[in-house]
Amino acid sequence: MNKALERLAPAVKRARFFAPVPKLFTMTVPFQGTDPFFPFDRFLVFMFCPCMVTINTTYDGGLRCSATHGPSGKSLITDAPVDNHGKGESFSPTDLVATAVATCMMTVMGITAERHGIDLKGTTAAIGKEMSSDTPRRIVALRSVMTIPLAADHPQRPLLEAAAKACPVKQSLDPGIDTSVEFRWVG
Repeated sequence: MNKALERLAPAVKRARFFAPVPKLFTMTVPFQGTDPFFPFDRFLVFMFCPCMVTINTTYDGGLRCSATHGPSGKSLITDAPVDNHGKGESFSPTDLVATAVATCMMTVMGITAERHGIDLKGTTAAIGKEMSSDTPRRIVALRSVMTIPLAADHPQRPLLEAAAKACPVKQSLDPGIDTSVEFRWVG
């Protein structure tokens, strides 16, 4: 079993582009039954990368879920939107996708800005989420307007805009989703 894991480690390391995976942690748990395509007879093997974050979710009923962020223990709830049989009393799962895009763009811009000694405090983003009118129900557009409290002729403007556009959340979305961004430099 360990030899199979050793063969997987180089592929996992190649898949990581931010930093090499220093070590894979493994855990075996009893596995009920056998599968002809699964080479291990009685144990499932779980590999944990130190960079992986676990979020535990629970369906609470009434089209509401709760989620807990593993590392911090912080929790949030989601609620189905009114236009999809819910109460709309909290973020919907697709609202969180939109939120993730906006906050990721600002976070990545912030990382880049800090490296160059630029203060982006006060930067805001408004993002509009558009859902499909046909089935399957899905996000078709996440258009945003980002307002940056710096002069339009700031020398690092191209770098900061490129950082925002390259955020990992945007890069993880289907390319058919319109994720256009309008930057407003107002300093």
